[in-house]
Amino acid sequence: MKEKTLFSWNVNGVRALVKKKLVDEQDFFEWLETASPDFLCLQETKAHPEQVTDKLLNPPGYKGYWSAAERKGYSGVVTFAKEEPLNVATELGSKKLDNEGRYVILEYSDFVLANAYFPNGKKNAERLQYKLDYYDKFLEVMENYRKKGKSVIFCGDVNTAHKPMDLTHPKANETISGFLPIERAWIDKIIGLGYIDSFRHFFPNESEKYTWWSVRNIGARERNVGWRLDYFFVSSDLIEKVTKAYILPEVMGSDHCPVGLDLML
Repeated sequence: MKEKTLFSWNVNGVRALVKKKLVDEQDFFEWLETASPDFLCLQETKAHPEQVTDKLLNPPGYKGYWSAAERKGYSGVVTFAKEEPLNVATELGSKKLDNEGRYVILEYSDFVLANAYFPNGKKNAERLQYKLDYYDKFLEVMENYRKKGKSVIFCGDVNTAHKPMDLTHPKANETISGFLPIERAWIDKIIGLGYIDSFRHFFPNESEKYTWWSVRNIGARERNVGWRLDYFFVSSDLIEKVTKAYILPEVMGSDHCPVGLDLML
C-alpha cells in the first residue's frame, strides 16, 4: 500500500492555462513536475485532444485520458495518471448527457476514479433540469460500480455549494442555481448513501474555505468572496485510508483553485 496524491481543478481553458504562471513563477508543466500528483483531474478544458500539443496531451510521466464536447471550445475534462488503468470510460450511457465531454472514469483493480464537470444550471430552467438529470445519472453509474465491489473516488466541479458555510453570501444566493435547495439536496442524498465529502471530514466546521471566486466581482479572490464548488468524495469504505484533504488557493491560473486528496491505496 502506498500513499497517492490526487488533485482536481477546473482550469477554465487548459490551452490558456499553460501560458500562465501558476505559483512561485512556475508554469503549468513546472508546477506539475514539482507537485507531482499521482492523478490530476482537470475540468472545463475547452479543448479537443487534437487541439493541444503532444506535451500537454501526455505530460512527462503521465498518460492523459481526454473527453471533449461535441461543441468546440466548451466544457471537456482530462485525467492525467501516472499508472495505467484497467479500463477507461468517457460516457455515462445517456445520449442526451454524453455530448458535452463532462466525464472520464479510470478503473483500477480495487477502486475507480471519476472526474466530472457537472453542468451549470444558471442559464434557464432547461439547463437546471439538465444539471439535475446529470446528477441522477452520474450517481446511478457510481452506485453500479459500488455494487460490483469497487471503492469509488469522484471529484470535480460539482457546481453547487453544499452548506451556508460553503459560500460567502448564502442568504443572497438561496434562489440562485448553485445554492438552490434542490441542488443541495443531491449532495445530502449522496452523503446519505455513504459518499464522504473528504474536505468536510477533516474540517467539519471551517468556514471561508472556497475554491471559486467570480471574475465579475472585482477583487473577489483577494477579498476571499467565494464559493466551495469543487470536491473529492470517497465511498465510506475508503475514508479510513484518506490521510489528508485540502484546498490550494495559492495556485493561480483559473477562477477556480485545485483541491487535493491524499490516501493509501
